[in-house]
Amino acid sequence: MGWSDGGGCWCPGPRLNEDNARFALLALLILCYLVVGAAVFSAVERPRELRAQQDWSRTLGTFSRSYNISRVQLAAFLRDYEKAQGAGIRAAHTPLRPRWDFTGAFYFVGTVLSTIGFGMTTPGTTAGRVFLIFYGLAGCAATILFFNLFLERIITLLAYVLRWFHERGLERSRALGSSAQRSSSLSEEVDSLDGWKPSVYYVMLILGMASVVISCCASAIYSPVEEWSYAESLYFCFVTFSTIGFGDLVSSQRDAYTNQTLYRAANFLLILVGVCCLYSLFNVSSIIVKQFLNWMLRKMECRGCRRRRKPWAPGNAVHPLGPKSRRNNISVETVCDSEAEGRPMSGEMISVKDFLASNKVSLAIMQKQLSETANRGPRQSYSRFSGFSGGVGALAIMNNRLVETSVDR
Repeated sequence: MGWSDGGGCWCPGPRLNEDNARFALLALLILCYLVVGAAVFSAVERPRELRAQQDWSRTLGTFSRSYNISRVQLAAFLRDYEKAQGAGIRAAHTPLRPRWDFTGAFYFVGTVLSTIGFGMTTPGTTAGRVFLIFYGLAGCAATILFFNLFLERIITLLAYVLRWFHERGLERSRALGSSAQRSSSLSEEVDSLDGWKPSVYYVMLILGMASVVISCCASAIYSPVEEWSYAESLYFCFVTFSTIGFGDLVSSQRDAYTNQTLYRAANFLLILVGVCCLYSLFNVSSIIVKQFLNWMLRKMECRGCRRRRKPWAPGNAVHPLGPKSRRNNISVETVCDSEAEGRPMSGEMISVKDFLASNKVSLAIMQKQLSETANRGPRQSYSRFSGFSGGVGALAIMNNRLVETSVDR
């Protein structure tokens, strides 16, 4: 069985659903990304691991012979020490703060709700583990909602700031123009400001710069206080702010610091702001990733059929791929401040007037609008019923699935 694109070209086989094709392509790219990452880390870290195993084997042999202790007794002692480490006991020269006093427990629940999960402190009792299940279930949901609300407001703020700069640019342009031009275009420019659309790429750039600045400032604090190198501090900031949370480096774990209360408060605020900014950056970047996937799908779609078609020229009445394909056939590097056919180009967001009205737009609608304007308008399926189409993020996906099931009925 085959399908026709409406331009006289017949392609064999059923056409894959756009959402399923995007999902399959993204899964394939992530798999390739995982393979590349595994190969790099294996090549970089495996020699160090082998050297450490050899050094540790020599150390155990030397210690066993020097103190006349059998390997079995020594292994049992080391297992007991590993259990003590799990309870927070360290044989370190620098004294560590208690893990389960109130401040230590507060730090722990902060890593739980933020989904960082360093792993340096874990509940060891059955009651504590059972409580953590219910506590984390409600707390993580509330924290994710907080991050989503933060994202709404930070994008709203950035849109207002970008619009302010756009207005200043228009005022400078009017000041340089002639009086006749100023009088004729003044009302048109004022009316067009409500439909002005800030660039998705500008928002992503600003969030990226903010994340870098916060990470660099935090590293300048962590490096002297925790006695880490600056590179280690930057590594800790990324691992923490991205909520990866390996736990090999953890801040604020010593028993005493200079200006201890001030440092721990600053540490909490830095982690909170850093996580919020990087979460927002990832969320906005996912729109660009979706654009890239759509661009790849368009490039891969029926290449043989396209080669047999007559090249389209601006004078032709109908685009050979159809009006919808012509509207979407645009690369990821499209200039952000252009418009075609009354729809925003791929680098633009929703207009300030529609997107920022009373600042009450939900994250699902916001991501749906950002994604649709980034891809030049809503998809046709289901939009005539509810106005929703495939968005970005869990909330948008959930709403889109609900709309599809209601339409099917």
